[in-house]
Amino acid sequence: MAGAAEDTRALFRAGVCAALEAWPALQIAVENGFGGVHSQEKAKWLGGAVEDYFMRNADLELDEVEDFLGELLTNEFDTVVEDGSLPQVSQQLQTMFHHFQRGDGAALREMASRITQRKCKVTATALKTAKETDEDEDDVDSVEEMEVTATNDGAATDGVCSQPEPSDPDAQTIKEEDIVEDGWTIVRRKK
Repeated sequence: MAGAAEDTRALFRAGVCAALEAWPALQIAVENGFGGVHSQEKAKWLGGAVEDYFMRNADLELDEVEDFLGELLTNEFDTVVEDGSLPQVSQQLQTMFHHFQRGDGAALREMASRITQRKCKVTATALKTAKETDEDEDDVDSVEEMEVTATNDGAATDGVCSQPEPSDPDAQTIKEEDIVEDGWTIVRRKK
């Protein structure tokens, strides 16, 4: 019986690593060195820390997992996740842990495989606006926009990697003329 428990724990560990490696917010943080020079090592450590957290706390609620992951990303990668992916990753991890508790190795294998197949490679690149190209490029206070592109590393059926939808479809976009010279942004009321 100890061998079966060891096998399901290894499958749970692999599932945790797959979920974290497929998480776009973490990919961007690691790729851009938000965790410092040791970002890659921190990302690997994160998998073990999440696994240990679940092993020490058998009856976790979803919001506790979200808080833990958010705190880890804030503390280790100086990153605040606001793209809606934190609850999704937390739910995946919690579901895998329930499979682990039941000893359901087949479900763990299938879940890790599905996550790996849907994994996207996310890159963030800085864009220059037309206003910035006309100004002095040495200006430290300039505002940068980021372009995020996703490519599918797995064998997805439609060849498209879905990104989380914004939580508020009526959210206003900041126009370039709303950013004044001293770095403040003018907020306008909806009409």
